[in-house]
Amino acid sequence: TKMARVLSLLEKDPSFWNKWAQSTLKNALQLQKLNQNTAKNLILFLGDGMGIPTVTAARILKGQLSGKSGEETQLEMDKFPFVALSKTYNTNAQVADSAGTATAYLCGVKANEGTVGVNAAATRSQCNTTQGNEVTSILRWAKEAGKSVGIVTTTRVNHATPSAAYAHCVDRDWYSDGEMPAEAIQAGCKDIARQLFENIPNIDVIMGGGRKYMFPKNQSDVEYPGDKKHFGTRKDGRNLVAEWTNRMKNKQAFYVWNRKELMSLNPNNVDYILGLFEPGDLLYNLERNPDTDPSLTEMVEVAIKILRKNPNGFYLLVEGGRIDHGHHEGKAKQALHEAVEMDRAIGLAGLLTNIHDTMTVVTADHSHVFSFGGYTSRGNTIFGLAPMFSDVDQKPFTAILYGNGPGFKVVDGLRENVSTIDYQENNYQAQAAVPLSMETHGGEDVAIFSKGPMAHLLHGVHEQNYIPHVMAYAACIGQNRDHCMSSNGASGLGPALANPTHQLFESINNVLVLSRMCAVFTKGELQQFGQLFYMFS
Repeated sequence: TKMARVLSLLEKDPSFWNKWAQSTLKNALQLQKLNQNTAKNLILFLGDGMGIPTVTAARILKGQLSGKSGEETQLEMDKFPFVALSKTYNTNAQVADSAGTATAYLCGVKANEGTVGVNAAATRSQCNTTQGNEVTSILRWAKEAGKSVGIVTTTRVNHATPSAAYAHCVDRDWYSDGEMPAEAIQAGCKDIARQLFENIPNIDVIMGGGRKYMFPKNQSDVEYPGDKKHFGTRKDGRNLVAEWTNRMKNKQAFYVWNRKELMSLNPNNVDYILGLFEPGDLLYNLERNPDTDPSLTEMVEVAIKILRKNPNGFYLLVEGGRIDHGHHEGKAKQALHEAVEMDRAIGLAGLLTNIHDTMTVVTADHSHVFSFGGYTSRGNTIFGLAPMFSDVDQKPFTAILYGNGPGFKVVDGLRENVSTIDYQENNYQAQAAVPLSMETHGGEDVAIFSKGPMAHLLHGVHEQNYIPHVMAYAACIGQNRDHCMSSNGASGLGPALANPTHQLFESINNVLVLSRMCAVFTKGELQQFGQLFYMFS
């Protein structure tokens, strides 16, 4: 393109790079004055499965969609001033899943894979390990502090990521009672859809998919009335949507199931919204019907316009959840377009809020075994071929590849020749080294981008469960409140002074913990614990 040719000429002049670097340096020096305001609003954008290779590839795609080479493009998240790394492992898994990680970045506690809103003492699928092991989320902390709260996702609203914001469940797959074993129901465990409406009263904004889990078994779906796979799943016969509508009838509350209904609302006249736009997950953005299905950006716009009316501010969780699904299916094009769409939503959120009173964090729960390489030339389409053939099997290969997954294909005993197929098609499954029906997560650290009040506290390499503690500290909610009031009652963030009463209770608790340890562990094991305590003190 003309733009690419002009850029190529500029890049040959050293002054182009020097001036760009000096401009970046000037901006960096401005960050020496830290934003220590109290965060009125908190927004967490969670790109499910958005590892660093996905961020880089999405950046290139974004640029190429606008006619540029791509590599020099900035994502909206790239513009955030502070970046950190998050260690994503679960308490029982080196390579994490989306449930245990959601518990970490929403509840502040690392947990076992497959569990949401419970600590690591809970065991997956064992109902009797739920009670007493529940942990609360930053969404609840915000609600209890008088803020409005919202959840927006491209997956089911009772999927792993959003469910950790409100549910306490030892199995992420218990979407409704129709997916639960009879013994778990008899033991008193609740399905996740039910917990969405019962655990935290009046969540202000709920938008995503998952309609079928709210309706009685075999009830036909409003959008796909003849398709049995979209029928209701609830065995208890409850209609959770009707219950919500009835409970909210005296409030400015609206249930919507399509884009037309959503976009016809005036957010100034809406205090509560329940939007369920598909029976299951929302469609990929590339396949979305723009007449009936809202985009993530459109949902975020409506959400913020509703939530920001609260003078106490808001907490909003936004999940680009189908980045993960695209990767699992080996469909890199779907995954990357989902990431670009989430980046659009990040940009819009920035326009609708103020960096002085809104802390925005963008991160991922885990990565994937997705990669791109092969010495591709500048401006090579991100979905294109590497510039050489393999020197082993003398066949071409795409720049994008997976370590494992459904893209593993053998033709006549040899690797498939990708030049004979349409490798730029939306649902092309990139070649994989190991055959699996579903590609797996990756175990490397993921990025945390942050801006706004106290964003500088997200720096370096952190445990994933650190994230909600920082966000709560910035907003003076949850357990992080002592630092928010000066002696004269004025608000202002600063280092928290030790509270003598808190110190006493902490000391008593430590003694109780140590006494219990002495009853369980050997002398040698206790000495090892002592060394660990010394290291961390």
